[in-house]
Amino acid sequence: MQERYTRVKWLFGEDEVAFFSKQKVLIFGLGGVGGMCVDALFRTGFKYFTFVDADSFEETNLNRQLHSEHLGEEKAKVFERIYKARGIVARVDEAFLKDFDLGEFDLIIDAIDDIPAKVALANSVDMKKQIFISATGGARKLDPTRIKVAPLYKTHGDALAKKFRYELKKTGLKGDFDVVYSDEKPLCKDLGSFMGVTACFGLTLASLAVRKILLRFEKEFGA
Repeated sequence: MQERYTRVKWLFGEDEVAFFSKQKVLIFGLGGVGGMCVDALFRTGFKYFTFVDADSFEETNLNRQLHSEHLGEEKAKVFERIYKARGIVARVDEAFLKDFDLGEFDLIIDAIDDIPAKVALANSVDMKKQIFISATGGARKLDPTRIKVAPLYKTHGDALAKKFRYELKKTGLKGDFDVVYSDEKPLCKDLGSFMGVTACFGLTLASLAVRKILLRFEKEFGA
């Protein structure tokens, strides 16, 4: 009788999926991008999640965010309940990161839309020991085929990525990391959003995470 991960194992291999289940994953941001990334990883066999998000679901989230029908509830606690994980209600800044132990995690995913928070997080990760990936903003966009993956310092045509690079350079951070971004020109001034793009951002972020973990599996086990 087939079980829930049968088709995942057909794609990646049984040992690889078992490896997924042992990874400790930390995800910052549970909006239209982060929430979809969580769901994709969960359905792929990842089990040990910690979520960090300061916000509660609002009516304006209903157009794009998973589980946003839980209006008024804290996103981290909703995700904690649904995915049987640890949810932390907190705003990410230097003070939070100073007191929070990032060292226990194998994979750290940034789906925050706040530049100071993104910069503080990138400066707090040990990129030699941990996998760190990030996403820029999916707002103001319509075409999901313009979504790309590249090292942050090789992105182009994405205003949030440009600002992220600029602020990171000011901190003196050395090294680079992969990000999900879009080179599509913004279609509006306000934070208009379309789930066809934000969801694809999250799914691309999940795909990137899986590929990074598969590379780690190959290095550890010589597959």
